[in-house]
Amino acid sequence: MQTILVVDDDPNIREVVCFALQKAGFRTVTADNGAQALQRHASERPDLVVLDITMPELDGTEVCRRLRADATQKQAPIIFLSARDDEVDRIIGLELGGDDYMAKPFSPRELVARVRACLRRYSAPPTPAPQRLQHGRLSLDPEQYKAWWDDREIVLTLTEFGILRTLMARPGRVCTRDLLMGEAYELHKIVSDRTIDSHVRRVRAKLEAVGIDPIETVHGIGYKLGPCT
Repeated sequence: MQTILVVDDDPNIREVVCFALQKAGFRTVTADNGAQALQRHASERPDLVVLDITMPELDGTEVCRRLRADATQKQAPIIFLSARDDEVDRIIGLELGGDDYMAKPFSPRELVARVRACLRRYSAPPTPAPQRLQHGRLSLDPEQYKAWWDDREIVLTLTEFGILRTLMARPGRVCTRDLLMGEAYELHKIVSDRTIDSHVRRVRAKLEAVGIDPIETVHGIGYKLGPCT
């Protein structure tokens, strides 16, 4: 039975979310603030986190930032909840490492569907390519879901990995945003161009951290992978 950590300072929201998830066959644990969420995450090692953005003291974006920055923590998918359906909020959440975003009020059935979709992406990804991809000194192993610059591993979320894999499979060729959405993001029908741009910026930042910047923007179309030395 997969465990879902539900984090929200509103007890009514927690109750609704937990009831829907338990009815769908999930085990739930809860936290009513950010600090407690970090503690529960460390002790329970959940398979997914449903995380409210607006909470006092330690909000959801800071909880996400700390979880993604801690290499000792399981990189479980995170679905943000917010009282505001604001594109800026969505982009900030995704850039920090969130996997999906829902605005309140929301349909519990849709939330369960998105939870299942996120878990499928993490636990049962598409059939990987048969061999490691190589582009200069940048390498990617589709079976292990890992990437390296020389011997230095580049830690990526599953969506970021899908974007880099798509680009590396087509070096020098333009990959449209629709292609990146379809291959790297299962729920592409709800993802905007700005959302995929946010994911690409995160991939770029992680590549820049090891001293390379091979992703080129093709304005109005998408991205391509340039020389990588």
